[in-house]
Amino acid sequence: MDFEQIEQVFRKLAIEAGGRIMEIYQADDFDVKVKSDDSPVTEADEAADALISAGLRAAFPDMTLVTEEQAASHSQSARDFIIVDPLDGTKEFIKRRGDFTVNIALVHDGVPVRGVVYAPAKGRLFYTRADGVSVEETGDFAPDAPGPVTKIGVSVPDPAALMVVASKSHRDAATDAYIAKYDVADMKSAGSSLKFCLVATGEADIYPRLGRTMEWDTAAGDAVLRGAGGQMVRFDDHTLFTYGKPGYENPFFIAYAPGVALKPA
Repeated sequence: MDFEQIEQVFRKLAIEAGGRIMEIYQADDFDVKVKSDDSPVTEADEAADALISAGLRAAFPDMTLVTEEQAASHSQSARDFIIVDPLDGTKEFIKRRGDFTVNIALVHDGVPVRGVVYAPAKGRLFYTRADGVSVEETGDFAPDAPGPVTKIGVSVPDPAALMVVASKSHRDAATDAYIAKYDVADMKSAGSSLKFCLVATGEADIYPRLGRTMEWDTAAGDAVLRGAGGQMVRFDDHTLFTYGKPGYENPFFIAYAPGVALKPA
């Protein structure tokens, strides 16, 4: 696998898709439809998906591509595949809250080994370099000219004062009950895959998710987290989290800095 090409193409397509998303986000109005699973989809989701899919198929014609917005791709299976959520956090987008991201990841043998998470409204860009190390880029995010990057890494948690991040749109009593098992110093809410990135940068120590997600929601953020020294496990038994599952549906999970002593479910 040419990881240099993967880094360059993933980064470029995420930024270009983010630009298209922001054009629609800043318009006076945009179309919102409801999919068969009752989740919303906007013209921004569809435009970003078309842009990313075309770019990935041109660059990696022999690679299996799974993307949220193309239902036919959800029945595929492969040892290696690229998985895309062109606009994660559609509800945040519709409410114009800014916590939405573009997500592209490469999965190898069940593990997301490379990924990019771009939050265009927040001006934050995270990705795994060709060498597998996760970085945050700053600058003007020119698609063809990478800006300065800083290596990111998870925190060294204080078990008596943990920093927790949880979902902004999907918080529930079960999540609060699990968080209550820890000594928490502060709590953050964030939408989309940004939660993984906050753990990856050390801005949070743990992110528990007791709700339905799909692999395209988590793969890119998980890749960034792993490249920053973090881990992601199943919520029920704390075994390693894997990808390429039937239907690409996830179990509940915990993303965290390894210094956190996980509590039982």
